[in-house]
Amino acid sequence: MSGLAVTPISTTEAVVVSLREKILDGAIEPGVPLPEADLTREFGVARPTVRAAIQTLCHEGLLIRERNRSAFVPRLTAADVRDLFAVRIPIECLIVRSVLDRAAPLGEVHAAIARLSALTPHSHWSEVVDADLGFHHALARAVGSPRLERLYLSMSGEIRLCIAQLRPSWQSPTHMSDEHRELLAVIESGDVEAAEARMTAHLERAVRDLSGR
Repeated sequence: MSGLAVTPISTTEAVVVSLREKILDGAIEPGVPLPEADLTREFGVARPTVRAAIQTLCHEGLLIRERNRSAFVPRLTAADVRDLFAVRIPIECLIVRSVLDRAAPLGEVHAAIARLSALTPHSHWSEVVDADLGFHHALARAVGSPRLERLYLSMSGEIRLCIAQLRPSWQSPTHMSDEHRELLAVIESGDVEAAEARMTAHLERAVRDLSGR
């Protein structure tokens, strides 16, 4: 008997997924303490499982854990956003240039556009964040450089968090998918300078939306 393959996940991964979704949906307010004992009761798991899940989310930049204090979601400021994107924009331009220099296949990027297009006004905000970042991650992965991809992923948690908290003023998920489709069309034109300029404009618009400047 054949059927769809199911990839099992560990209990820790399940807690990570649930907490991440709550953080990105705004269900967990920034600064509110998340005691391990409370999370243990909420999820019905052992304390080491909760501790490992918190550690994963701290590594992603979605939680902070300080000495003698429970973990909490950091509150990102406009200055944090500007600092983050001052690093992100040159890296994304390097990704675009590398994609074109290497004539990288962009099938996964088109698939990411399809996921963006499938969003509706009723989609959870965490789904919107995942789809948006999925496009940019697919571009980074297309380059075929593990180091460049790791560099991009090192920022992705904070990027997700600032989008989740400050919510750019996209008119709709359709508008978002159109914006990314137009960006991809410029990249596929093969003009490196035009592609870098379009990526820069795309991300600078996000900075204005997210920081109010």
